[in-house]
Amino acid sequence: MTPHLFDLNGKTALVTGAAQGLGLAMATGLAQAGAQVVLNDIQEVKLCAEVARIGAAGFRVHACPLDVSNSAQIQERVPAIEREVGPIDILVNNAGIHRRGPIEHLPETAWREVLDTNLSAAFLMAKQVVRGMIERRSGKIINICSVMSEVGRPTVAAYMASKGGLKMLTKAMAVEWAKHNIQVNGIGPGWMATEMNRPLMENPALDAWVRSRVPAGRYGDPADMVGIAIYLASSASNFVTGQVIYLDGGTLAAL
Repeated sequence: MTPHLFDLNGKTALVTGAAQGLGLAMATGLAQAGAQVVLNDIQEVKLCAEVARIGAAGFRVHACPLDVSNSAQIQERVPAIEREVGPIDILVNNAGIHRRGPIEHLPETAWREVLDTNLSAAFLMAKQVVRGMIERRSGKIINICSVMSEVGRPTVAAYMASKGGLKMLTKAMAVEWAKHNIQVNGIGPGWMATEMNRPLMENPALDAWVRSRVPAGRYGDPADMVGIAIYLASSASNFVTGQVIYLDGGTLAAL
């Protein structure tokens, strides 16, 4: 293999929901591959602490506290990022939340909150960022989907709906923007060792069920996301678009 295919030097990446977990791991990995990285999150204190930590390691990194479900903030802050930092070459739509509960008891506010953060925010962010990508005829958009873009379990209806919608939004973006040399793909994590899955990991019965359901026999580590993120952000994937790559330890392949 030729290493330059995965070299991100000269590129600027914006990663949403990057103060912790999968977003932080991917942002760090993209920086290590050479990209200048803008970390976004609504948790400003935590975000700035992580940006300082990554910057102290010698990487080019910036903080962008922003509510990605708020279109007014997006329209104000994204152009400011591009003026102050540079054109966004890579957008990773990672911000996401989870609200569990049986459908018949799930509050409408919880439903809307999940759809706004997990699905509508990706639409709003991509819509803003893609304008510059179209002008430059180059860009990479990575939407963080889920195994629940394909399958589900009880009490996670809002999350399933949002991630299923994000899978199809990924395909819609891919077919509309391919003519502009923009590739749009998704990563579909399985059960990962993150704060979002802490309720599963701390429940002995659910934890055992998850481990039995995953052929690899473990939760994914956030660091497992890095290789796929670099691949989809780099020139190695220039003819790959409209795909969702599942990072699930074999979960979807098994009965």
